[in-house]
Order: sequence, then C-alpha cells, then structure tokens
Amino acid sequence: MKTVQAAALRPTHFDWQVDGTVATITLNRPEKKNPLTFESYAELRDTFRDLATTDDVRTVVITGAGGNFSSGGDVHEIIGPLTKMDMPALMRFTRMTGDLVKAMRDCPQVIVAAVDGICAGAGACITMAADLRYGTERSKVGFLFARVGLAGCDMGACAILPRLIGHGRAAELFYSGRMMPGTQAHDWGFFNDLVAHDALLSYAQDKAREIANGPFFAHSMTKRMMDQEWSMPLGEAIEHEAQAQAICMQTKDFTRAFEAFAAKQSPVFEGN
Repeated sequence: MKTVQAAALRPTHFDWQVDGTVATITLNRPEKKNPLTFESYAELRDTFRDLATTDDVRTVVITGAGGNFSSGGDVHEIIGPLTKMDMPALMRFTRMTGDLVKAMRDCPQVIVAAVDGICAGAGACITMAADLRYGTERSKVGFLFARVGLAGCDMGACAILPRLIGHGRAAELFYSGRMMPGTQAHDWGFFNDLVAHDALLSYAQDKAREIANGPFFAHSMTKRMMDQEWSMPLGEAIEHEAQAQAICMQTKDFTRAFEAFAAKQSPVFEGN
C-alpha cells in the first residue's frame, strides 16, 4: 500500500494543519457557523481515508472556526437540492455521508473533537464519531433530524450515540430534536470534559499530542478492538483481545517500555 504524507495533503474545503505528529482539521465557514457542503463531506471522507495510509500523523483534532463547530448540512447548498433528487441520488448522498463516519472509525489515528458553540445535525454526527470529545459550557449539541422530517438514524447515530450516553437519553434527543447544552452533554458522558472556550483548541491539541507520544500501534489496536467488539459475545471478544495483545507484545514499543522500566526511565515510543 502506498504511503501518503499527511503534511502534503492539500484539502480545499476546510483548513488542514500538521504540527509534528498531530493534524488539525478546522471547518472554516464561520459566517454561516461552518456548515457542510457536498464537497466538504466528500473531502473529509477522503482525508480520513488517506490518513489510514500515513506514517507521519498519529492523532487528529477536528474543530470549527469562529466559536462554533458546525451547524450541519448547508440549508441552501445541501438541504434544498436534496428535496429535488430522485431515490438513487439520495442513496448516493446518504451512503457518502455514512462513509465519512466509516472512514473516521477505520483510520488508525485517535480523533479528538474540540466543540464550541453550535454542533448540530451532521456536525453532531461527526463529533459523535470522534474518539474523544471536549466541549465548553456554551456548546450546544443537537441531533436535529426530526425538526426537518427525518429520522434520527443518520450517519450511524442510532448505533453510536446510545453507546455513548445510553439508549433512553439518545432516544429523547432523537425524538425531540432539541439542543443538548454543554453541561448536560458532559454530565451524560458525551463530552469527556468541559474547557474554557478560549483554551479549548490548545487543550484538545495537548491531549492529542499526549496520545501521539504514546504507543501508536497499540493505540490503533485499542481503537479497532473497541469498534469490533460492539457486536461480539464476551467469549469472542476475549479471544480477539488475546490475539490483539499478543500482536502488540511483538512490537518494538513493548520492548522499549520494558527496557525503560528496567532502567527506571520513561519510555520513548516510536510507534512500531
């Protein structure tokens, strides 16, 4: 498989920065609260797919510009055109948006979402698909699909959100279409922590850098196992974990950790 250098990627529908082993995606249409378009959906999907073949980035931060994460699909550039599409075209669109979540879950990098202000619809689904989520007291998260006559089952939401916050809480958000305040999102376990809005991005990047400095191969295995074990019986999950851990025990990082411990030093992981 051909290796892609993440630092060489040049997306055009959002900002992309690479600082060492941490990449930052910034949804950047602040005048409209960073809505998504057909093109930005596809480019986000393709970027996360490319990340699966990179060797220079170990974690990814995703955030929004101008004090908001994302208001979801652009009303005029997506919602309007969808009302005029036939079923085959609609299926191409809904599968494409679902493929974005698949790409996020399939890429080996841990994804950290930094969520300030409005985070609605597809924006909420993207945040949901991250591995870690940090918000602020002024964050507002909404799975608003019922408000526009759609089901809550969008981009994997009915599979993922109940696992994050519980079935009853997810159902209430889906059926009501209401916004979930940041403090409630934290209390319910959607956000890992709340941070002052002016420190949010740097906090998320620091967390991402801390993870990037750890054993990348082992972290990617943890991410894979957490996804795969959703549908496994306990016995099958235990066997998969036995195999995964044995593979990790063959890595050089495992040996580095042992040697550092024996020498009473902190290990320096290299990701292999």
